[in-house]
Amino acid sequence: MNRFEFATAQRIIFGRGTSRELPDLSRSFGQRTLLITGSRPQQWTDRLPHIAIHSIRGEPATQDIESGVALARQHSADVIVAIGGGSVVDAGKAIAAMATQPGDLMRYIEVIGEGKPLDAAPLPYIAVPTTAGTGAEVTRNAVIASTEHRVKASLRHISMLPRIALIDPELAAAVPPSVTAASGMDALTQCLEAFVCSRAQPMTDALCLDGIQRAIRSLERAFQNGHDLDAREDMALCALNSGIALANAGLGAVHGFAAPIGGMFHAPHGAVCAALLAPVWETNSRRVPDRTKFAQIDSMLGGDATSYLHALTTRLHIPKLSHWGIQSTDLEEIARKSAAASSMKANPVPLTHEELLTILHAAL
Repeated sequence: MNRFEFATAQRIIFGRGTSRELPDLSRSFGQRTLLITGSRPQQWTDRLPHIAIHSIRGEPATQDIESGVALARQHSADVIVAIGGGSVVDAGKAIAAMATQPGDLMRYIEVIGEGKPLDAAPLPYIAVPTTAGTGAEVTRNAVIASTEHRVKASLRHISMLPRIALIDPELAAAVPPSVTAASGMDALTQCLEAFVCSRAQPMTDALCLDGIQRAIRSLERAFQNGHDLDAREDMALCALNSGIALANAGLGAVHGFAAPIGGMFHAPHGAVCAALLAPVWETNSRRVPDRTKFAQIDSMLGGDATSYLHALTTRLHIPKLSHWGIQSTDLEEIARKSAAASSMKANPVPLTHEELLTILHAAL
């Protein structure tokens, strides 16, 4: 067995109604809370004492992080609390990390910067996800877009794992079906990719299998009825499991593609992953020398995982990549950038440039 390690958020609190504990949890770190939210911050301002609010509209870019860091320093924040989808949770994580660093973001961010390790411990950080998708509440990296470089890159360090991950499935009840579908497919993708990736290990395998089972029985139910709290609870656990798994094992080609696509186009991460999952799975399943794990997933998904994933994508009304403005003339650049993405390195088999293009054409 290969060497492996396992780390996650210092404290995970899961359950319906747990978001009501947030004010006391925040005060345990101090009185000066910087609140990071999405496009509707007013729904949280009355619930949580705060010194300032920083709204993230869409996926976070470098300027969003820099302005959030300026707010944290201006108000001498004791704790950062992020309430929202994966983008908001990632933004909060990055702001908490960068608020204490002596260098600027380019010193620490990967791919477009120097990728240096953090020099100082981040501010205490509480992550409160409102969608069941990225599992960012238990990961050690924050994905940040650079409009200048037309790419997404990660700020990454083990100290960025949140002090508290607070997961309340009730918070997702109002999430619209299209977001439920895309985020849920992202969580399923992360469980599937982490399970078969080259750095998979026993502890993450168990979490992945549990997450896959929950998505099989509950993703479509949550899509059809957002107020089905049993289904929402299953999907919140699927996302949580997927975040822990990817942080400790890795991902694969789906997320290898998603990083450059997200930087080049205004395409939601979950929707991009959902469109790519079936063609990537089909290619890997055909190419991998040992099909033991792929056969296990085939068995779980009715005998043929590829057919199941194609059909699920259709039933959830997942749009093709072309819906986001991607054209066949873009595929060469996407394939070239994807080959260098960090997630691609953990794919169960190395994929050729021609295979990357074939996958992209299938998802277009």
